Amino acid sequence: MAEKPAPLHLFADVLSRVQAICASLAAVGNWPDGGDLSRVVVEPPREASHGDMATNAAMVLARNAKAKPQDLAAAIAVRLRAEDLIEKVDIAGPGFINLTLKPRAWSEALRTVLREGEAYGRMAAAVRAKVNVEYVSANPTGPMHVGHCRGAVFGDALASLLQFAGCDVTREYYINDAGAQVDALGRSAYLRYLEALGEKIVTFPEGLYPGDYLKPVGQAIAAEYGDRLRGKPEAQWLPIARDMAIVMMMDEIKDDLRTLNIKHNEFFSERSLISGSSDQVAETIAFLRSRGDVYQGRLPPPKGAAVDDWEDREQLLFRATAFGDDVDRPLIKSDGTYTYFASDIAYHKSKFERGFRDLVDVWGADHGGYITSMISPANFTRSGTKAMSCPIYASL
Repeated sequence: MAEKPAPLHLFADVLSRVQAICASLAAVGNWPDGGDLSRVVVEPPREASHGDMATNAAMVLARNAKAKPQDLAAAIAVRLRAEDLIEKVDIAGPGFINLTLKPRAWSEALRTVLREGEAYGRMAAAVRAKVNVEYVSANPTGPMHVGHCRGAVFGDALASLLQFAGCDVTREYYINDAGAQVDALGRSAYLRYLEALGEKIVTFPEGLYPGDYLKPVGQAIAAEYGDRLRGKPEAQWLPIARDMAIVMMMDEIKDDLRTLNIKHNEFFSERSLISGSSDQVAETIAFLRSRGDVYQGRLPPPKGAAVDDWEDREQLLFRATAFGDDVDRPLIKSDGTYTYFASDIAYHKSKFERGFRDLVDVWGADHGGYITSMISPANFTRSGTKAMSCPIYASL
């Protein structure tokens, strides 16, 4: 017996209508590939005064439609006003579309909740999605703090909710075990190693981690290597100190997560992107270059307060402004290493390549400004396929 289709909740219902309108406009306008409708979302507006729902449809499809976002928004709005659920449609800013629903839409939604009971919210098997939820992802430069704990609880609850709805959920932790921060961690652990050998460490150089939590790491290095690392060139002791510190910090973080009864399915290493048989960051940059999404250019100085490490130089930039960001983003530092942004793009591309089309990143409040930057490069494509869906972002 065929499974009874689950009723659409209001947001899914309106999203399906918006996507149908966009598909119709694409057919009339002969858009290349019809546009990637998976990047269209319907979500609550940031301010309640803007209505019940908002969609980014015109923003993400304007490039494909070869139209200005405001012009495409106007065309979408005309058709949305004819929908039986829609009371009012407004166009805001650069092309966002705000929607107000008719009162009967809400009363019908309540009837659905009462009718479905405990099954409300579950999806039919045919539409169940493979979802990657990345949460916690605390840098292994120290123990978890209360902000990480909050993200852990939020992310785990969200993953459980998606699982209840019928999604195939992978709970993922991204280990930032590459770059300058973990090198600083390794240098800090080495000082604790020297301390464990009897040397007196009065002060830590600026930029290192002076916390006592690294004393056990120094002691562990001393127990395994004795004094054999003392006096050696940094190139010899840094990988050892860094790797042992990362392992011990991650063990402590995982222990804290177990205390919260939180278990991840996947711990993904940032370093794996650039180690082994291929450099996935370089491959991602080459992929973006083939699409014309990177170029050599200069950035204007940051607005507001002066930034000490800003330098006026030609560099490799991602065209983030073409996807709604406020400035194009550097991919390679002046010393030739990758920016965190470049690694993050490669990491999210790896999620797509692992078969995920719906992504959720749970970040702390201090990452709010990073959301637009990371959404912009999510329009990945592979040979012979449509563009893949943008990630969904949850920011605490």
